[in-house]
Amino acid sequence: QLQLMESGGGYVQPGGSLRLSCAPSGFSLDTYSIGWFRQAPGKEREKVSCISSRGGYIRYADSVKGRFTISRDNAKNTVYLQMNSLKPEDTAIYYCAADTRNCKGALHEYDYWGQGTQVTVSS
Repeated sequence: QLQLMESGGGYVQPGGSLRLSCAPSGFSLDTYSIGWFRQAPGKEREKVSCISSRGGYIRYADSVKGRFTISRDNAKNTVYLQMNSLKPEDTAIYYCAADTRNCKGALHEYDYWGQGTQVTVSS
């Protein structure tokens, strides 16, 4: 099964910013909606944001509204998650996943996943 690859995670202080990228291993993203998920130790994986195949439909979790921005550049075959005003509670492993269901799929219905990238927010 084909996979995605996340990059851009790191260690930042509260209030800092990171830009995550999501790229495929062997296929084009232009026909897929892309979701960003995160999972902290002891917690379930949660959907942070999702963007439709052409970028016209975007959703955010309430916890990140106004701070995170999802975008895509299909010409570069890449999806981004710009994270600003980061808080310690944003600390988690972040994953991207490809969906053929217009951002409507449940967690187990996403077709392709990345390995995740660690984001740590701490003083």
